Formats: sequence, structure tokens, C-alpha cells
Amino acid sequence: MDISKRQLQILQAIISDFINTGEPVGSRTLSKKYDMGVSPATIRNEMSDLEDMGYLTHPHTSAGRVPSDKAYRLYVDALMQKYDLPEEEKRIISSKLSDNMNELEKTIKKAASLLSEITNLTSFALTPKQDEDTLKYINILPVDAGSVVLMIVGGSGRVSNTAVKLNIPYTEEGLELLSKNLTYTFRGKTISEALKVDIIENLQNDMTAMSQLERNIMPNFLKTLENMLDVNLYMEGLTNIFSIPEFNDIDRAKTFMQMLDHKEYLTRTLINRDNGMIITIGGENSSNILPDCSLITATYEIDGKLVGKIGVIGPTRMKYAEVTSVIEYLTENLNNTFKLSGGEEKDG
Repeated sequence: MDISKRQLQILQAIISDFINTGEPVGSRTLSKKYDMGVSPATIRNEMSDLEDMGYLTHPHTSAGRVPSDKAYRLYVDALMQKYDLPEEEKRIISSKLSDNMNELEKTIKKAASLLSEITNLTSFALTPKQDEDTLKYINILPVDAGSVVLMIVGGSGRVSNTAVKLNIPYTEEGLELLSKNLTYTFRGKTISEALKVDIIENLQNDMTAMSQLERNIMPNFLKTLENMLDVNLYMEGLTNIFSIPEFNDIDRAKTFMQMLDHKEYLTRTLINRDNGMIITIGGENSSNILPDCSLITATYEIDGKLVGKIGVIGPTRMKYAEVTSVIEYLTENLNNTFKLSGGEEKDG
């Protein structure tokens, strides 16, 4: 059965009302609050048809109806109206993201925090897979007589610091020379390419003392590069669910928190999602994501190449228009931020 224009109007009103109030919606409420142009009895008959078509469900404890996953899908795909983000929220997002624009990790974490703060949902940000990130420079800094810090800076702005214990004496001049040699050898190479380089052969012309130093440092250098290939998942607003009526039930809230604890599964789920703005609702999600939750993800780019993901997870009763507008503006800012920082880094 095709859905009629009037049924679409009624369904849109029910979804909007339920999203805003969390209360099941009855025909009398629709008749009073919305200009339907028909009697409550007619609205009631249309609601009954909508229920038969799978767009509405009928809670046992209420005479009203609530939208189904199918209704939310139709709403997101065809009925949702564009939400214009207030200028003040835009200003806050732009200002706070620009504070850390030269450090990838801090900026991504701040983006997740802002998303949670504005939407009052649990947010997440996934750093890009780094295999295509290029190396900008390597620096080895003295700490004390027996240890140094190995700092690797990627072209994307990602910085990785690793403490290295040494079993031989070193000089600051020796560290500086090795730093320059490593930077010369690896600058401009992707992490994947760097891991394939025969390091010993590239540095074989160095003095014996340098070779001893490199033997202490190179295993840590390689391990750090391997770690830089990993993605990081940042999550914010984990306790926001306790202010959402759907999660007033302790068992339900506990199940939600347990699901978020499985970070490896969640990370894999996010990596495997398509690029762009993707909204999956309720039962559309895999079995390990709660069937009564919606997952919204969007992609952002680093210098037009590396792709990460940012988004929210929350109840299916979600302000989809507002949330997607916030995510769109955040990703737009991230893209512009890292396009700018990428350009500045190349010029330097």
C-alpha cells in the first residue's frame, strides 16, 4: 500500500512531536497542536493504517502511537527539514577547533568533545588510518643519562613521542646527527614506505658510535611507526545517556554502557562503514549495536587524503536534523583546518 500525502503529513507530525516530547502521540494531540484540516476520527483511522503499514507502533501502556524504525528511515530520507545551525554554535565550533589546528590528535579529540557537548549524546571520533601519512621530521631529544624521547611528526600533524631507554652513553651532537640522518632518509615517505626501507643500509656510512646508538633506537623507531598505523577511537559524553528518558531503565543503560566498552568492535564497525554522512537506525545496525539506537557517522579528510570518521550514537528518538547539521559543520571545519595546516606545513 502506498502512503498518501495526508498520511505523510500525519506521520511527520507524529515523528516531530515524539522526538521533542518523548511521549506517545494520540489523534487528539495531533488535532489540537497541528493544523491537519480533518477530524480526530479521521486522524485516528489514518494512524491505524500507518500502524498496519509498519510506520507506527502502539505501546501497551498508552493510547498513543510512536514511530517505528521504518518511520524514522522515511523521515530521514524524505521528510526531514534542513536545520540551520545558530551562528553562535558555528562560532564556538570554529573557535575551539582552531586552537589546536597544528596537532591532529588534540583537534580530533576536541571535535568529539564539542559534538557531545552540543548534541548531549555520546560522540566518537576515529583518527584516520595512517598508512598514507607522510613523515615530516624525526627528532631525538635527551632526557637523562640513560634515556631519550623519540619524536616523529607526520605530515598530517600527528605527533608520536616514545621514551627510549639506552644502554650506551650518548652525546647531544650524536642525537642531533642521527635525527638529521633519519629525517633526510624518511622525509616525504609514507609510513608504509618507511617500514619497507632497509634502515641499516641507508645509515651504513655513519661512524661506529652512531651505529651503536642507532641499534638502540631503531627498534623503537620501527615500533613507533607501526603504532602510528593504528587508528585511535576517542569517545565523549558516555554518561549523557542517563539524562535520556529511554535509558532510565537500569538494565537498558547497563547494556548500552557494555556495548560502548567493546571498543575494538565499535572501531571495526566504524572503519567498515561507508564514507559520507551515514545514518543507520535501530534494527539496521548490526546485532552488537543496540537495536533501539541510531548511529550517525560522517567522514573528514586530512589534506584531502586521509579519511577519519566522527559521529554520535543515541536513541532512535533523536533530533536527526539538528545532529546531522552539527556533524556536517564540524567535518567541514576539520576539512578546512587540516587543508590549511597541511598547506602551511608543506611551505615550511
